[in-house]
Amino acid sequence: MSSSKCLECEGKLMGRADKKYCSDQCRTTYNNRVNSDQNKLMRNINNLLRRNRRILVTLNPNGKAKVSRIRLLEEGFKFNYFTNEWTTSKGKLYRYCYDYGYTQIDEETYFLVVRKDYVD
Repeated sequence: MSSSKCLECEGKLMGRADKKYCSDQCRTTYNNRVNSDQNKLMRNINNLLRRNRRILVTLNPNGKAKVSRIRLLEEGFKFNYFTNEWTTSKGKLYRYCYDYGYTQIDEETYFLVVRKDYVD
């Protein structure tokens, strides 16, 4: 039997020698507290990515569309947040927010696409 203390409440531990918490509640509370900064950052980034995808879905109802940079910005699109990039054999760069993507045509215009085979 172990006589060490719970990492969360410092209560006495009984049972296995490698036990760290006295209960599931203490384990969950400890891990939530330790990871709260990481969770907040990840949650904020995931929210930005989902918002970008919703904007692309709204502006691209038929699978292909042209849209101005100004319109994307007006909708709240954040160009620095995307999930992946793909470069064509001709060197054209596409950026994706999950399965909805875009490429720059010129300084003010973007071409929006949907990638059907996103998950292989």
